[in-house]
Amino acid sequence: MSETGLCDLAVVGLGVMGGNLARNFASRGLRVAGYQRTVEHAHALAAAHPEAHLRIASTLEELVGMLERPRRLVLMVNAGPAVDSVLDQLDPLLEDGDIVVDGGNSLYTDTDRRVARAEARPWRFVGMGVSGGSEGALLGPSIMPGGDRYAWERLRPPLEAIAARSASGVCVTYCGRGSAGHFVKMVHNGIEYGDMQLIAEVTSLMREGMGWPWGQVADTFAEWNRGELESYLIEITADILRAPDPQNPGALLIDAILDRAGQKGTGKWTVVAAAEHGVPIPTIAAAVDARLLSAAKDLRTRAEAALRPARGVIQGVSSADLRDALYASKIASYTQGFALLQAASEARDYGTNLAEVARIWTGGCIIRAVFLERIRAAFAQASGDKSELLVLAPDFAADVARRLPGWRRVVAAAAAAGHPIPGLSASLAWFDTLTQSRGSASLIQAQRDYFGSHTYERVDAPGVFVHTEWPKSSQ
Repeated sequence: MSETGLCDLAVVGLGVMGGNLARNFASRGLRVAGYQRTVEHAHALAAAHPEAHLRIASTLEELVGMLERPRRLVLMVNAGPAVDSVLDQLDPLLEDGDIVVDGGNSLYTDTDRRVARAEARPWRFVGMGVSGGSEGALLGPSIMPGGDRYAWERLRPPLEAIAARSASGVCVTYCGRGSAGHFVKMVHNGIEYGDMQLIAEVTSLMREGMGWPWGQVADTFAEWNRGELESYLIEITADILRAPDPQNPGALLIDAILDRAGQKGTGKWTVVAAAEHGVPIPTIAAAVDARLLSAAKDLRTRAEAALRPARGVIQGVSSADLRDALYASKIASYTQGFALLQAASEARDYGTNLAEVARIWTGGCIIRAVFLERIRAAFAQASGDKSELLVLAPDFAADVARRLPGWRRVVAAAAAAGHPIPGLSASLAWFDTLTQSRGSASLIQAQRDYFGSHTYERVDAPGVFVHTEWPKSSQ
C-alpha cells in the first residue's frame, strides 16, 4: 500500500479467476481494490477472506478514486463485449499514464483494436494471458503480458510478485508489442488442446484397445510422470483415473463421465490463425476436430449402429511404444505451436522471444512440463533472428528418431484394430510429410495448371512460373 493510503492496483471482475488473482496480489503485500457488477458478491468475497483486506468499490468511479496514480487496473471479465463495455465506462475516468490490463482470454484481433483505441487516449492498454486455472490464479500462474512497453515496466513488480516460480525463474515475461500477450496465450491453449487429446488417445488405447484395468493405466501414467514425460497434465491424468465415483461406491468416476468435451474457442482461434499465417498445425487441428466430433454424441451413436465398424485388440504394442508415441507426438504439437508463434511475431512485429515463452511455461501453466526447459535451451542456442523448427534442434531430432519405430507401431496397430487416434496419426503424418524432400504436390500443381492455368515451377528452374497446354484425352 502506498503512503497515501491509496491502493496499489484494482481487479475488475471478482469471479473465480479474478477473486483468486486479487487474493494473490494481496498475499504479496499489495493493497487491492476490487469491483464486481454484483456488489453483493464482491462484499461476500471480501468477508470470506478478511486476511486479504480487499477494498470493495460500488462503482467504477469509486474504484478509480481508490487507486494511486498512475493507476493500474486488471480486468478479469468475460472476453468479448464485456471488455469493451468496461473500457467504455473507464475511459472518461482515466488519466495520463493509467494502465488497463485485459487478463481474460480475449481474441488477439480484439486486443489489436483495443490497443489502437488506447493509442489515441491518455491511458495505456495491455493484453495479458493468464494460465493456471483457479488454483494458479491464487498460488502463482504463468503470466503473458504484451503491448505497451512502459506499461509492462509499471506492471512488472506486482506481476513478478504473484507469478509462479520454477527452476528457470519467475514465470512472467514481456511477450511483445501489440496483441502479443493474447496471441501467446492463444497458442498456449492450442498446444494444451493437442496435449490433452494425445493423452486421451493413449489412455483409450490402453483401456479399450489393450484391455488394461484402470489401475494399470493410472500406474503407467504415474510412472511416466517420473521421467521425460513429467508434466502437470500427465500427473493429473493418473489422479483422475483413480478417483472413485461419489454416487456409485466401488466404481470409478471416469466411467460415469459423458464423452462429450467442451471448448471455449481458443483452440479454434489457433487453427484459424495458423491458416492465416500459413503454418501447418495438424496435431492441434486434429484435437479441435476431435472435440467437435465428441460433441456430436447422438450422431456418433447412430453412426456406430449403422456402420458397425470392426474393432479388435491391439497387437504388438508395448507400454514403451505407447510412451514413445505420446512423447514424439507431443514434440510435434509443441513444434507446430512455436512455429506459429514465430511466424506471427515476424508478420505482426511482436518481437516475441521464443526462449522466454518456453521459460515462463515451465511453471504455473496447464502445459508445464519438464521438457520445456530443454525447449527454452534449444531456442536460446539458436543462431540468427529466425530459429529452426523445434524438431530440427539436434537434441529433439535425436529424441524423435529414437522413438519413431514405436510411434509407427502404435499408429499402425491402432488403425488395423479400428481404434481412432486422430492426434497421434496426424502428428506422424506431419512428421512424414515434413521429412519427405519430394512430396506429392507436383501432381497438385499440374492439376491446378490443367484446369485453371495457375502455372507451376519446374525442378530445373525454380522461381520461374510456366503454363502448359495440357493434352486432352478423347472423351
